[in-house]
Amino acid sequence: MHISEGVLSAPVLAAGFALGAAGVAVGLKKMSYDKLPEVAVLASVFFVASLVHVPIGPSAVHLILSGVCGLLLGWTAFPAILVGLALQALLFQYGGLTVLGTNTFIMAFPAVVLGLTVGKLIRNADGYIRWIAEFICGAGAVFLSGVLAAAVLMLTDKAFEWAAFAVVAVHVPIMILEGLITVFVVEFLLRVRPEMLRIPRLNEEER
Repeated sequence: MHISEGVLSAPVLAAGFALGAAGVAVGLKKMSYDKLPEVAVLASVFFVASLVHVPIGPSAVHLILSGVCGLLLGWTAFPAILVGLALQALLFQYGGLTVLGTNTFIMAFPAVVLGLTVGKLIRNADGYIRWIAEFICGAGAVFLSGVLAAAVLMLTDKAFEWAAFAVVAVHVPIMILEGLITVFVVEFLLRVRPEMLRIPRLNEEER
């Protein structure tokens, strides 16, 4: 869901940079030394998942897995996603450096919001309710990122109206896929590494 170089207006770029920088600053402030390996792993997951791109006008369709990042990392998803986007821009020319702040905010902010809100339900619910919450976390992060990408395009120029609609519409299959992937990932982690979801591991007598 990268916005390409040379598309956005200067005011939108400046606002995107400021919002992205603010999110990264909060994430870095909340990042502990013990959290670094987890942030690095999820930055790598985000980087690899986003490598296969299908260009759609000024944007592109690809897996994101931002919902998983937001759920596991909270605010530290901002620096993790920033690193992944920067590497993609430098190595493969996806997105670009001038839109790095905007793209970071577009992808990280919905992930953090859903990770912090829906994550509470995931940690406390059971069965179908938890599965639905996990699906919403994964699919909802992509949907909200699509809405933000559409918004920045519309704020730049009304001529991008068709592209803004297309960005959201073509990501519907990705939303469903990301929701399903998030369910499988979270359910797997609940069984093998529940502490990654900030849930204490049960001992054998409690299981």
